[in-house]
This record gives sequence, structure tokens and C-alpha cells, in this order.
Amino acid sequence: MAAAPETLAPLVAAERLAKHFGTRPVVREIDFAIAPGQCFGFLGPNGAGKTTTLRMLLGLSPPSGGTLTVFGQPMPDAGRTVRARMGVVPQADNLDPDFTVVENLITYGSYFGLDEAVLRPRIQELLAFVELTDRADTKIDTLSGGMKRRLTIARALINDPELVILDEPTTGLDPQVRHLIWARLRELLKRGKTLILTTHYMEEAERLCDELVIMDQGRILERGAPRTLVDKHVPGDVVEVRQPPAGLAEELSGETGLELEPVGESLYAYTRDAHALIERLDARGGLTYLHRPASLEDVFLRLTGRELHE
Repeated sequence: MAAAPETLAPLVAAERLAKHFGTRPVVREIDFAIAPGQCFGFLGPNGAGKTTTLRMLLGLSPPSGGTLTVFGQPMPDAGRTVRARMGVVPQADNLDPDFTVVENLITYGSYFGLDEAVLRPRIQELLAFVELTDRADTKIDTLSGGMKRRLTIARALINDPELVILDEPTTGLDPQVRHLIWARLRELLKRGKTLILTTHYMEEAERLCDELVIMDQGRILERGAPRTLVDKHVPGDVVEVRQPPAGLAEELSGETGLELEPVGESLYAYTRDAHALIERLDARGGLTYLHRPASLEDVFLRLTGRELHE
């Protein structure tokens, strides 16, 4: 995945974008820009302001302050024009259960005024793209969850959009379906589409996003490429010691380049020299630990905390 050249004007641009519900601030003067051909991610715990930001991007919720442009046009004033050039994959698969797979796509395509001569071949192409050709005449209520999700993605592409917004596109799906969807989204990027993604799967963000922001309580805490953020905030490796004995944290606390974080019944050690740390733990004996490379999830938890957000 290569980010779009910086010389291109942003497809989406927000400056001091804010949203309040009554006196309660939900989005607090955030700035971001999304380049054409990029997969841009919004990460954050529940209540961070991600969905509200997407609703403003779609022109469905007017900002309380700041400016927002999509395709260079002001939102929400240009909402109808802009939405005609977008595709949207919502969190819930709101397909019509009374229709077949093809009928759902025909009905949705009619909202964009697509001629049948254009619509019919496009539907066949999209069914092949999401591997649902053999389900064309199947009723929606007989499809599996993964099939419904793939159909929802096909539906979002019916108008050949330049920008596709995906709100938690693989939540609740099994690994095989998730990997298929990731492959299809990467194909869309190769075709020059721009993707905006919200997700709670850190692996998904690392695999797909060229750039992302991490939000919490309506603010942007950090922005950058996933690997850049990991390198910035978390040393190279994580060693999680389960049920550490009393005194272990104090024993290790003097080690150079070692950061320790007790969490529940575990002790997390962040280090750039995992080999030396593991040798020391093995020499102590009787310890159960897990060693892995640092990930975007570690960055996310460091920035937003480990407390529940409900």
C-alpha cells in the first residue's frame, strides 16, 4: 500500500471540526486530511466520536463548528451531490429481507438512476468480486452473516464510488471471511478508490490503513502510519508475564531500556532487547510468559487506557 502523492489535493479535509449535542461536546475541534487513493482509519474506544465524525462526512449531521469539505465541496451543504460519489458500508447489514441478492442490488442501483444496461453487467461483476455469483437468486434471510456482509460491500460499490466509507466492516465475522474482505478492500485501493475505515480490530487497521488517527473523548490523540506509531510509542517487543511473583517488577525496574506496566494479574515488559529479558526470566524459573512484537493494539491501549468505555 502506497500513500497518494502529497501534491494531490485532499479528498476530505477538516479544520477545527466540532460537534456538540446540547452542551455535551462529542467531537472537539479536530483536524485531518485524507489523500486520494488512501485507506484512512479512525480508531478509538466506544464514545470516542468516530461515528459522529462519519455522519458529518456523509452530510447527515451538521457540524457545530469548524469546516469540512469532501471532494472540495462544503459539508453538509453539498451532501446530496457528495453522497452520489460515495459508497457506504454501515455497521449493521440493513439489507431488504423480502428481496433476493440480485433484487437488493437492483433496488439500490435504482436510487442512483443507473440505466439497466449499465446496472445488469455491473451487478454480475460485483457478485463475482465478493464471491456470491451462485447466490444471485437467494433470499437474504437464508444467507450467512459473512455472505450478508459481502453483499453489503457489493451494494456500496453499485454506483462505482470514488470514496467508500466502511464502519466496522468485519465485526463478528470468522477469520476466513475477514481475510477475504481484506483482500477485496486491497483490490479497491489498487483500483484507485479511497477508503475510510473505522474498526476495533487493530490487525485490520495495520493491514489496510496507510494512515490513521486514534481518537478518544472527541479528540485526536495521535496520527500517522501504523508502523510509525508503533515505533514511536512502544519499544520493539512485548513480554507479558502471567501471574508474576511478588518483587519481580522491582527486580526488573532498574533494567536499561525496559518499561514495565502491571495490568491485572500480568506484568507487561516493553523492551528493545527481548532476548536478554527472556534469558533473565528463564534463569529465574517457574514463570509463564508470552513474547510477541509490539503492535498497534499496544499503542491504542497506551493512548486511550485500559479502562472500559461504555
